Amino acid sequence: MPYRRTENVTRKLAARHGAIMAATRALAAEGGMGSVQIAAVAERAGIAAGTVYRYFPSKTDLIAALVAAQAAAEIAALNRAADAAPGPLSALAAAIVTFAARALAGRRLAFAMIAEPVEPALDAVRADYRRALAGAFETRIASALARGHLPGQDAGVAAAALVGALIEGLIGPLAPGPTDDPAQNRAQVQTLTLFGLRGLGVIDARARGLVVQTALPPAA
Repeated sequence: MPYRRTENVTRKLAARHGAIMAATRALAAEGGMGSVQIAAVAERAGIAAGTVYRYFPSKTDLIAALVAAQAAAEIAALNRAADAAPGPLSALAAAIVTFAARALAGRRLAFAMIAEPVEPALDAVRADYRRALAGAFETRIASALARGHLPGQDAGVAAAALVGALIEGLIGPLAPGPTDDPAQNRAQVQTLTLFGLRGLGVIDARARGLVVQTALPPAA
């Protein structure tokens, strides 16, 4: 008769997996991908390093899992905000605002997820996140195009350009440095949102109205 895990064992395994992922996320948020080491993750999670290896055979596997989980969380937040908006253009503005605000709230983690120099194997994993992010924006742009709210354009190309602008403006080497001033962060988010909407062809007065009407989400 094949072995079947009890409910209690399943819960313990899930809790241990959750502790490993939480420790990995915390380390990446504090010191970037370079600080994510199996021994450090094990210590933070309060388990043995061998236990981490049973879940993730290598550091690359562990970081790949972190990127996948974090990407899913960010895109889910973006989509929740967009889905709650009353129309395609306001949904697009909400998506941009949400991504930008969350990136600034967790700037170190966002940099680790997207732009921090890493070995090629990890960079390939992170490219999946950038593609998924562009895909989420492409959906919103395509919806606005279908309703006649944007001038004709390739939604995929426009989405890729939007992601590039947001990344450079938020966490790139030319972006403003980190600040704890909510007013400065809000101004940065609003500037980038306005820039993105203008670039997609939204006339300035309407773009400004969309930015003003879109509330910043709570910190990630």
